[in-house]
Order: sequence, then C-alpha cells, then structure tokens
Amino acid sequence: MIPSPTDMCIITTYRCPMRCKMCDIWQNPTEKSKEIQPKELEILPHVNFVNITGGEPFIREDLDEIVEVLFSKSPRVVISTSGWFEERIIKLAEKFPNIGIRISIEGLSQKNDELRGRQGGFDKGLRTLLALREMGIKDIGFGITVSNNNSADMLSLYHLAKQLKMEFATAAFHNSYYFHKYDNQITNKDEVISNFEKLIALQLEEHSPKAWFRAFFNNGLINYIEGNRRMLPCEAGLVNFFVDPYGDVYPCNGLEEQYWKESMGNIRNVESFAEIWESEQAEKVRSLVRKCPKNCWMVGTAAPVMKKYIRHPLQWVMKNKLNSLLHQPLCLERNWYDVGQDPEQGNLKKLSEE
Repeated sequence: MIPSPTDMCIITTYRCPMRCKMCDIWQNPTEKSKEIQPKELEILPHVNFVNITGGEPFIREDLDEIVEVLFSKSPRVVISTSGWFEERIIKLAEKFPNIGIRISIEGLSQKNDELRGRQGGFDKGLRTLLALREMGIKDIGFGITVSNNNSADMLSLYHLAKQLKMEFATAAFHNSYYFHKYDNQITNKDEVISNFEKLIALQLEEHSPKAWFRAFFNNGLINYIEGNRRMLPCEAGLVNFFVDPYGDVYPCNGLEEQYWKESMGNIRNVESFAEIWESEQAEKVRSLVRKCPKNCWMVGTAAPVMKKYIRHPLQWVMKNKLNSLLHQPLCLERNWYDVGQDPEQGNLKKLSEE
C-alpha cells in the first residue's frame, strides 16, 4: 500500500516581477487564464505541511482563496515570496494570522538587488518582515539561495535573522525545468564551502535543536556543492509532491529533461487524488525517482527524509553539538547513509564520469 504524502508544494504561477540571475522563470510566465483555480485544489489530500510558491504567489489576486482551501488540507501553510507586493502580504496576513511567510533575500541591500534584478527589493522584503513581526505573525523569516558571490552575505543575513528573532533558511542554486536554468554552477567552491562551515559552527552554538538540524542540512549543501552523492535518499513522489500551475503533479521541482521529466498525473483529469497517487503512472515515476541520478539537496525533498530517517541526522547532531560545546573541531564528513536506497540514486558524479 502506498503511504499518504506528508508534504506538498503548490506552484501557483510562473509569473514573477523579479528578474533573478539564477532563475529564468520570469522569462517563461504562465497564462493567467490557464492557471489552476482555488476550487481545483480541493481535490488535494490532507498533509502535515503545505508550501505555496511560484513564480511570485502574490501576483495571484485570488491567493487568499487558495490559502483558504489549503488551510483546510493542512495545519501549516507557508508562502515563499520575493516580498515585492508588500501591501498584499500584509493584507493576507491580517486575514490568516497563522500563515507562514518566507521572503527570499539573496544578500545585503546592494547584492540582493543585483542578483534579483530589481532595485529596492531588499528594502521591500525587510520592511515587510518587520511589519509582519509588529502584527504578531509568528511564522516568518527569510532565506538565501547561495550562488557564486553572495555566500559572505549569508553570514551577515544569519546574524540579522538572529537579531530579529526570525527563521533563516539556506539553499544553493540548482538547475531544473522549474528554474529554466541549466548552467547554474558554483565556481568558487572553496569560498562558499568555507562560509557554510562557519554558518554550521554558528548554528551548533545555538540553544535551539531546530538550528542544529539546519546545520546538518547545510552539511548536506556542502556535500551537494562538491558534487557528491546525496547523503540521504530522495523519496520525492512518495512523501511529498509538487503541483504545477497547470495542475500536473510532479515528484519534485528539480527535474531536468536531459535526465528525465514525467508527471504523475493531472488533478484536472481525475475525481480523487488517490486516482493519481495510486496509479501505475505514479509508480512508474517513483521508479524513476529511485534511480534518479541528480544529487539535489533542496529543503522540499531533504526535510521529509531527514524526519523519516532521523537516526542519521540525530547522530550527526549529537556528535557535533558535543564537539561544539567542548570547542573541538566539527566532524563535517560527507557521509552517504545507506537506508536501502538504490546506490545509483543521486550519483550524478558517477554518471558524468561514464
């Protein structure tokens, strides 16, 4: 029997006001009239967590209706946004005070606006976060996608998040159909890895277990940047799924046509989500995931397996937290944790060598 998913991500639109250097989604916008409607999302299953993303979700004038449907499916709904539409964000948070908001900030003011291609983006994002905090919205924070020349700013943003008592998330840029990018590559690996190691040390000094597990996630990002095999298996399409703006259900947003890209089904073509989730096509996609060569390490697919195979992250955390307390060197080895996954999965380096 196929277990029920725990996490889902809804890509509401590919329209976006930003002009990010690491993402060309804005050059490939969806047609507004063809985007999934709130009513169509009622078919989705009940899960533990929902992420709403884009493009820019707040470009949708019916986002409040989408949020209302998704709160009937999950106790926790988080929107990933550029923060560009300040007034819309505040208005939505007034209506849904339990909403989570994560604003993408790619560096301090000058660096952020350079990378995101719009002047004033940093100011808008920070101003929105401060307004949300003033309103008493609890589930707020910002995150950075580390590329070639903003990893030093990552450390500054971490300290800013600490001062503001907000969540701080990290990512490294990837290639995929979703980003419409296939040439993202970190070239100054030593500098970026060094800054991630500094961030990990800072997170392990915190009193929050959540920060310690984020340190483990960041160790996984170092492993990804080095091109190594995924530390934990990818179970995309089994514990989580993505719905694109046209209603297609994908296991993740990291697919590339040069390796494979296949939908599990479309919510517009069925009467129940189980028809998709338990279908032969869904099982075919899962078999492709099990042998997928990409070594992606994104929170959408890493977080669920970190929870499922908690023993390995927990051992890492216990060992390194102790080292941190004793002021000993951290053990940031790039382990591949064998939990029965196909050894070919996430092994892009081997594929490129063949």
